[in-house]
Amino acid sequence: MTLVPLLLVALATTGLLDADPALVVVLGLLLLGGGGALVARRARRSRGGDGDHPGVGDDRGGTGTALLDREPGTERPEDDGGDDGGAGTVTDELELPKVPDTPAELLEPEVVEPEVVEPEVVEPEPLTLRERFRQRLTRTRNVLGASVVELFGGGVTEEAWEGLEEALITADVGVTATMEIVEELRRRAREEGATSGEAVLELLKEELRAALGTPDRTLARATDDGPTVWLVTGVNGTGKTTTIGKLAAVEARAGNRLTLAAADTFRAAAAEQLGIWAERTGAELVRKEEGADPASVAYESYDAAVSKGSDLLIVDTAGRLHNKRQLMDELGKVKRVLEKQAGPLEETLLVLDATTGQNGIAQAQAFLEAVEITGIALTKLDGSSKGGIVVAVQRELGIPVKLVGLGEELDDLAPFDPELFVEGLFAEL
Repeated sequence: MTLVPLLLVALATTGLLDADPALVVVLGLLLLGGGGALVARRARRSRGGDGDHPGVGDDRGGTGTALLDREPGTERPEDDGGDDGGAGTVTDELELPKVPDTPAELLEPEVVEPEVVEPEVVEPEPLTLRERFRQRLTRTRNVLGASVVELFGGGVTEEAWEGLEEALITADVGVTATMEIVEELRRRAREEGATSGEAVLELLKEELRAALGTPDRTLARATDDGPTVWLVTGVNGTGKTTTIGKLAAVEARAGNRLTLAAADTFRAAAAEQLGIWAERTGAELVRKEEGADPASVAYESYDAAVSKGSDLLIVDTAGRLHNKRQLMDELGKVKRVLEKQAGPLEETLLVLDATTGQNGIAQAQAFLEAVEITGIALTKLDGSSKGGIVVAVQRELGIPVKLVGLGEELDDLAPFDPELFVEGLFAEL
């Protein structure tokens, strides 16, 4: 029970409300007919028992409990005045107080879902050829470039010259090429007065550029109406078929129509791999059953290239060990068959793995005995600390390095640039 009903009971039982029965009625109405109404009736009945106010506590008088017993919203007809003059009309519809609005600062803030904005996908800018050489020659740079800076940091001494020889050999420049380069450096340092490490480093860069020479490193193209023919060979595991696939992708992107010949009939996987590259580049693929004559595949591929109007025919040959005479003779046969149809081939490319170092020189020499090699594709240069093999191949064999593999991406098969190669060896030192 709340405080107000308790107060009414106390007032009624003590008789303090006897002075004004209307006050009891109003309080009872305020309580909307609950316990307050019962208290009001009790007070009226107690007064009616005194007999001083007839008709108030007597149900027969019509002004007692009947007032409280009326339904809300109705009035008694006789309540338009009475003998006691104070009864009047009692309004039974009470106007409830207005509840003030909750202050804005107390309201819970409306939760607004943040707008989801899809992040804009920004394609990275492709690396320039200069950036590729600088970033992908880290391992050779750590062996050769950093060593030279450290060796000559204390001045041009005999110990520094000996250390330079060791660094060049470690980078697989080759013993013969190393001796010649260092001897020429010593002579120039004396004549030109190079007494600091920076001066010797600049002379070394010039000597490496000179060792690489300036031959034509572009891939030759046919000058007649027939398709250009590139024959690609190399030992197993050098990345030969992948190199062909990347070459095909670059040529297709340039708008050339291609035919690929799977003349490696000893491994079904090789033909399947070449088939994947043909699908990617939209090239025609010529292949035969496993174990077929490679020369017959080469023959049919040239006819197909002519009939399809291809601009370029790239012939994949079986990976072979350079010390297997029979396999090397077979390579010569494939080339002769192609030359009977197309005339002299525009390119016969030998794919070498840069990580094999000086062993690559021995491979190149064996292939030179079987076919005339016109250029070298040096793969995996980014994963090798033996980048000096570029200098050794050029200096000892006289064969230009035309392509280098600088990574796994399509554009990482790049044309070889001696200036960028030497710059990359000594970048950021």
